[in-house]
Amino acid sequence: MRFHIPRDAKLLLKSGFFAVLSLVWGGQVQAAQVIIPAPPQLAAKAYLLVDADTGEVIVESNADELLPPASLTKMMTSYIVSEEIHAGRLKETDLVRVSVDAWRRGGSASGSSTMFLKEGSEVPVLDMLRGVIIQSGNDASIALAEHIAGSEEAFAEVMNQQAQLLGMTSSNFRNATGWPAEGHLTNARDLSILARALINDHPEHYKLYSERYLKHNGINQPNRNKLLFTNKYVDGLKTGHTKEAGYCLVASSVRNGMRLVSVVMGTRSESSRAVESQKLLAYGFRYYQTHKLYSAGEVLGQTRVWGGEPQQLTLTIAKDLPATIPRGAQDKVKAEIQMEADIEAPVAKGQVMGKLQVTLDGELLIETDLVAATDIAEAGLLDRAWDAVLRMFEE
Repeated sequence: MRFHIPRDAKLLLKSGFFAVLSLVWGGQVQAAQVIIPAPPQLAAKAYLLVDADTGEVIVESNADELLPPASLTKMMTSYIVSEEIHAGRLKETDLVRVSVDAWRRGGSASGSSTMFLKEGSEVPVLDMLRGVIIQSGNDASIALAEHIAGSEEAFAEVMNQQAQLLGMTSSNFRNATGWPAEGHLTNARDLSILARALINDHPEHYKLYSERYLKHNGINQPNRNKLLFTNKYVDGLKTGHTKEAGYCLVASSVRNGMRLVSVVMGTRSESSRAVESQKLLAYGFRYYQTHKLYSAGEVLGQTRVWGGEPQQLTLTIAKDLPATIPRGAQDKVKAEIQMEADIEAPVAKGQVMGKLQVTLDGELLIETDLVAATDIAEAGLLDRAWDAVLRMFEE
């Protein structure tokens, strides 16, 4: 059974969402045409712009092309460290020993991006994590990998397992640093998934991505993400560069309650990765918005429950329902409930009763489960018998 959200539903209308209002009250809204210019064309091998809250892709080009990620790899390294801490298998204060291999391949002797860790020293996990995130330290990445999994090779297996759990189905990691290795590949789409996971799953560590400087052993090094110094709205995430990968940047920015994540891979220079990322972010914020359509637990309607006590079931959703829409397109958003015509008691709180479908210009924008807000128990024998009689006349 399909029906628009009924006029007697207790519905908290959002400011500016006249399409929802028209569904409730049966009115008609004349929506103005919304013109969205073509997205910018970037000087990069691949790029993608996504709404961090909804996962909606706003712009993409070659987003599924497998490419070497360089130090963007360390986003996964840091994610696993945060996961280990969250699971209680690792503490921020645990000391991590810097092995000869970590120092030789990733320390000052390597000539690569480094935290300048001393061979044989022991450094707290949290300091190591800051070195991975802020300065892209190869030494810290290798040391953490060895501490968690015993070896960098074993840690790479953990990385790939975690990638599958996150839905990064195209990625394959061979090391914790991003050094070029055969088969060490990912794509812009998978990196956007990882970025959203870092932001949403571990906010206590995500704040490290906004830190501009790392000071360790008396050495003060700036964050390699130049947007942190030029754009006040940017608070992360990670840079990467090798000859094979070119210059890469995953950036995240927040304006007026909207968070965007941009992924730019394979640009020509350090400055170009920042400039191209800025183009994507500016386009997204100018022409799109994140709007919370409904909140978790919000009353969206009521329906009759046969043989139930009480007889009316309140319908709601289990999670907040944000959507990414073009700016000025609010009037074209419509909501509709789809569910079975006859519902019988008992009903359990949280039980899926149907679907809430939201469309934009007639195309499905988002769909989520419609659930029972409360338990509905079976009525007494006489009430159930009377309901059975009523249903015979309704059929």
